[in-house]
Amino acid sequence: MGGSGSKAKGVWPFSGSVAGGEAAVDGNEQQTVARPKGSRKATPFVFTRRSSLYYDEDGDLAHEFYEETVVTKNGRKKSKLKRIQKNLIPQGMVKLDHPCIHVDFPVILCEV
Repeated sequence: MGGSGSKAKGVWPFSGSVAGGEAAVDGNEQQTVARPKGSRKATPFVFTRRSSLYYDEDGDLAHEFYEETVVTKNGRKKSKLKRIQKNLIPQGMVKLDHPCIHVDFPVILCEV
């Protein structure tokens, strides 16, 4: 699994210069604050994820595709499902409805 945070230049959503290095002033204006060397601007939120769905030749969207084949064995007809793995196009990146917190974010969340 894995998601990607926003690559846009944003403001650290938490107050102070503890980890973000920048503080918000009047909406979109930003004030530069000294950051530790090597730290990057980042957001703890994930806005997109890689989809596990595929498109087939007909434009249908699904996790797996199967084709029904008829096999004749000893004079009996038997139908089997054969998995299709060729000519499938991955859906790609999908925007999440609600942002999630990144799995590597170093904060413990608890409810009291």
